[in-house]
Amino acid sequence: MSETSQKDHPAQPDIKATRAKMTFGPGEPLTLDCGVQLAPFTIAYETYGTLNADKSNVVLVCHALTLDHHAASQNPVTGKPGWWNSIIGPGLPLDTDRFFIVCQNVIGSCMGTTGPKEINPRTGTAYGLNFPVITIADMVRAQAMCLEQLGIRDLFCVIGGSMGGMQVLQWASAYPERVFSAIPMATAARHSAQNIAFHEVGRQAIMADADWRMGDYIAAGVTPSKGLAVARMAAHITYLSEPALHRKFGRNLQDREKVTFGFDADFQVESYLRYQGSSFVDRFDANSYLYITRAMDYFDLAADHGGVLANAFRNTKTRFCLFSFSSDWLFPTSDNRQIVHALNAAAANVSFVEIETDKGHDAFLLDEPELFATLNGFIGSAARQRGLA
Repeated sequence: MSETSQKDHPAQPDIKATRAKMTFGPGEPLTLDCGVQLAPFTIAYETYGTLNADKSNVVLVCHALTLDHHAASQNPVTGKPGWWNSIIGPGLPLDTDRFFIVCQNVIGSCMGTTGPKEINPRTGTAYGLNFPVITIADMVRAQAMCLEQLGIRDLFCVIGGSMGGMQVLQWASAYPERVFSAIPMATAARHSAQNIAFHEVGRQAIMADADWRMGDYIAAGVTPSKGLAVARMAAHITYLSEPALHRKFGRNLQDREKVTFGFDADFQVESYLRYQGSSFVDRFDANSYLYITRAMDYFDLAADHGGVLANAFRNTKTRFCLFSFSSDWLFPTSDNRQIVHALNAAAANVSFVEIETDKGHDAFLLDEPELFATLNGFIGSAARQRGLA
């Protein structure tokens, strides 16, 4: 869900990436939960490392809400380094000398995969609100179709945080025989009322912008920049914690010695949020924000299995390692423990770590030595069990 400032990442060089797109034609539709057959459609993805002979070393990395498939390579739009280049690379937990790593841009996004800003072949104009509503399960089905076209069926590991963690859980539930290990981070088996509420504030900010034009802003040649920026500002607050905000900003003033008695950005934290909002507008599509937040809102894995979360993992052979972060109030430890309890009830092989940190929800993207050490231990053990050591 979050994109923390890249300066907070430990310094790691980007690694060699293979960028590609896969297009499915009119005869290869993606069946969506809303009942629509989406075709044609395109998936943008990146790969790192080398696929071994028996295709047993594949790791699928699932990205968060407004991230992308540039997990460990320079983003061609922003010029920033990969959002997980602290995790992916030679000698790192997702070691590109051992594993073949795939990261796909989710359906409904705006980074090369088909979404509301792409051209609707039936009209010759951008889909806008004519794009069908999508779910986390739809994202995962699209990922599976892409992997199958690459000749990949089984996955050594599926890993991701926040919305990426939701995808991990969906993979483990929908395709248990294909997932050897699963690492959901800072996530939940369903979106809480509080999180739905925050998303609704963001959506209403976008739709209240006069330039939104009922979703047809691309045809009008405008962008609902103000609304999208406010949506991003509100969301970004949820990615942090009060201690982290205090440590970084406190009540420090921005380039001035006293308040102005006006509504300029007197405080550093105000300036920071305004920057987050304005920079977000340059790289993300407003309608995609509506669609992907709605997909997260609809996610409820227990509801898909008779209201009992343990049923989602019945008879699973997948090895799980879950991570939560003590100061994450967006997806608190209690949400992650519910998943652990369900996995225990299903007699699954599960490990769980709560990492003490004041960095909030964003911690899964930051330099957390305990996270790296635990990942190394779990992935190393799973690799030996898989015969990859």
